[in-house]
This record gives sequence, C-alpha cells and structure tokens, in this order.
Amino acid sequence: MLFPALHDRRETTALRFGDRSLTYAELATAAAALAERLTARLRSGIPAGAADAQGGSGRVAVWATPTLETAVAVVGGLAAGTPVVPINPKIGERELAHIVGDSAPELVLAAPGDRLPEGLATTARLDVDVLTGTRTDSAAPSDGDVLPADGDALPDEPAADTPAVIVYTSGTTGAPKGVVHPRRSIAVTLDALEDAWQWTSADTVVHGLPLFHVHGLILGVLGPLRRGGTVWHLGTFSTAALTDALANGATMMFGVPTMYHRIADEVEADPALAEALRGARLLVSGSAALPVHDQQRIHAATGQRVVERYGMSETMMNTSVRADGERKPGTVGVPLRGVELRLVDESGAVIEVWDGETVGEIEVRGPNLFTEYLNRPDATSEAFHDSWFRTGDMATRDADGYVKIVGRKGSDIIKSGGYKIGAGEIENALIEHPGVAEAAVTGEPDGDLGERIVAWVVPAGAAPDEAELADHVARLLTPHKRPRVVRFLDRLPRNDMGKLMKRSLPG
Repeated sequence: MLFPALHDRRETTALRFGDRSLTYAELATAAAALAERLTARLRSGIPAGAADAQGGSGRVAVWATPTLETAVAVVGGLAAGTPVVPINPKIGERELAHIVGDSAPELVLAAPGDRLPEGLATTARLDVDVLTGTRTDSAAPSDGDVLPADGDALPDEPAADTPAVIVYTSGTTGAPKGVVHPRRSIAVTLDALEDAWQWTSADTVVHGLPLFHVHGLILGVLGPLRRGGTVWHLGTFSTAALTDALANGATMMFGVPTMYHRIADEVEADPALAEALRGARLLVSGSAALPVHDQQRIHAATGQRVVERYGMSETMMNTSVRADGERKPGTVGVPLRGVELRLVDESGAVIEVWDGETVGEIEVRGPNLFTEYLNRPDATSEAFHDSWFRTGDMATRDADGYVKIVGRKGSDIIKSGGYKIGAGEIENALIEHPGVAEAAVTGEPDGDLGERIVAWVVPAGAAPDEAELADHVARLLTPHKRPRVVRFLDRLPRNDMGKLMKRSLPG
C-alpha cells in the first residue's frame, strides 16, 4: 500500500500548512470520505457535459494551491484509484485549455472559496473542506453534503499499475505532454530515496515548493506520508520561515536552486539561519542544477553540503548523492536502487569509459518510469531507445559512477571549434566571478567556429568588463570554453520551479 500510516490511523502529525495541520487519523478520515464521494460521482456520471458518451475519462483535476486542501484532494484521489491531474494555479489560459482538453477531467477538486479560471467553468467542481467536515459539489459551492462519519475505512488498495497521477511537462519543446505515472513508479521512487537518504518516520520535511509537479507533490508531500513522517509546507518560501521550521523540529529541507541562492546570500549575515541549517539532517536540492558557488558558500557558513538529486517528470528520480556517501559538489550522485543508467554517444553507442570528461546523453530504465504520454503514442514511442528512456540530458560520469549534468541535448551542448562543450560548466564558472549574480550560456551560429559561446549575465552591481569575464572562464576551465559574446540582463527567465527557460532569452 502507498501510505501504511493512514491505515494505522496514527495520531502523529501528517500535514502541516502554516498554522493548520492534520494527524494521520484525521487525514485518513478525510481521504476515505473524499474517495467514497469521488467513486460515487464518477460511477454515476457528471452532468453539464463533463463526461463523454463512453462514461467519461475517470480523471479528476486538482487546483494545486499550496494548501492543506490540495494534499487531501490528492491523497483522496489516490485512495479512490482515480488518476489525479494537478494543475498549476498560476497557469495561463492557453496552457490550461490544452491540459483540460487533453486530460478531460470529470471533476476539479479545489479549496472552498478558490476562484477558478474560465477554462474550468464547464468542469464540475468538488470543494474539499477539511476544517468543517463538509463538502459541496457543483459548478459553484452549494449543496453542503456532509462527509461520512469518523472511522469509515479507506478503500481497498488499487493495483500497482493503476494510473495514479498525470503530470504535465513544462512545455519547453512544444505543448505540455501528460506524463502518466502508475502507483508503482511513485512507490519504488520513494522507497529508493528512503534507502539513499536514510529517510524515516522520524523525519519532518520542510519546503515551500509548488504542488503541481513531481518535486513538491510526489517527493515533498507523498514522500513523507509514505514514510509515516510529517510534511511542513511553508506556503511561500522565506528564509525566516525556514529558520523557524528547522529550529522547531524539521529535519530535512527540499528546495530548488533559487531558494538555495537566497540562503547563500543571507546565511553569512544571519546567525539564526546558519544555526538552523547546521542542525538539519539533510538539505536536498533539485529541479535544476545547483551552482557550485552557492554550494560552497552554504558549506562555508554551516558545514552542510547540499545533496543534489536528478529526476524528470517522466522518470521520477534517477540518481542522488547518498546521505552516507561522498558529497561531490556539482554532481547529482549515483543511480538509485532499481534504476539502470547509461550514457550514449550521438550514434546511440554506449559510452563505456567513466572518466568524468566524456559527454553523452543519459538513458535510463527501471520501474520508476512513466507508462505513456497521455493521448500521444507517437511521442511515447519516440522517447525510447530500445527499452531505454532518452532523457535528452547530457552528462559525464566519473570513476566512482557519479553523474554530472552538463546541459540539455541541443540547447545546452555547444559545438565550437571541434569541441563539444556543456553550457552548465561555463555557467558555474561565471557565477564564481564576484560581478555575476546569475548566468546562462547558449550557442549561436559562427562562420569560423560553427557555434560561438554566448553568456547571458545578470550583474551583481555594476556590469563587469566582458573581456574580464571571458578571461575568468578561460582561467578556470580552458581557453576554448571562454564566452565570445556577453549580454547583460536584469533577470533570467525561469519557470515556477526555478528552472531556466533558455528559449525565452531575447532573440
């Protein structure tokens, strides 16, 4: 079963969002009630055209605000065996229309009082109210149906291959695709992280991540619930709220590089923050590469080395630095238990040498993988090389098996002067310059070199001299990796997970 502690109905805290919380017993009651209602509604059909002539999709959307209601909605959907489609509450009209049209949810679950966009107006609504024990279901809150009484049992556990969540990709290479994950991939990923991070029921995970994607929802909410521990969600991330949580029982932090950059900027001058971080059992970063410079600044102030891991919407988690292993800044560790990983060259041949220099595309296989892209058999087929999933991420691997991501295939691999150069290592080098706050690196056509290296820099104060930045990179790396062009910006374009959106850089 996914969440043994729910069936035990423990009185320990399962969820904490701000000053609101639920014990495992309370969460079990709320999830059982919601599962019962979902099952009844989906079996009976939804009015107002929400279901098709064949009886509907059987899917429910969740308006994934960072609230207790979102967590209850997802757990209740999983208990019912209903595929859950988390939706970013900051989503734009066009993307929402695509996701609703593609996934065809029969219901949308939301917190009472949430104003849903026009794109969900024709989808029947079910409000999840964990405070009053009532729930309304209609296009707008109205009927006030009472949840079943305390003690109602959770449904029987669905089969391991039952679709559990459909997570939409960030759409960096076209319209977002619905990634279908079964219960199996969630369970094996979270259990592999239990092994890698020595994760137990004694851990409280604190974070302020969005709840519509793998990092915040699967790892940050379902992970602690599977372990029988506690989720402490900050609502909105701040170093002050993080300090309070770590000083009052939180043991693990999950974050993205933009959060760790804020920590690195503040920790030296904030003794309380430094002390709180020093006491954490594990600090984990993901969703994008953590600049080595920020890693070094946090370590200098706290003695802590942030653990990096690597995953994707399609694969859940693939690798991680282990809690009991060597911490190598700039790497994402070794393959998790049950995950097979290899690097291949441009011809698809496996790269056998692990020298920390040879770049290849990461391919993975294992029970952590998704089953399909919803409604896209063509894209599903194209994503695999034999039985191996093509990640599109380029990396090196050292003699100890540690993986270092150097960029995305195509956008982050620059072929200049006969060399294959990863943008990531140049970005890390640039950030080490005191005049650089943020940096991105791309390539553009060059008649002599094939491609020339372009650096996009957010200055830390006055803009540094371009030649000085190029020389700085050449000194830290090699001369052929120096930027030939430097362009200054006020900010770099990033998505809600802090991931750099290079396609949005000025053309």
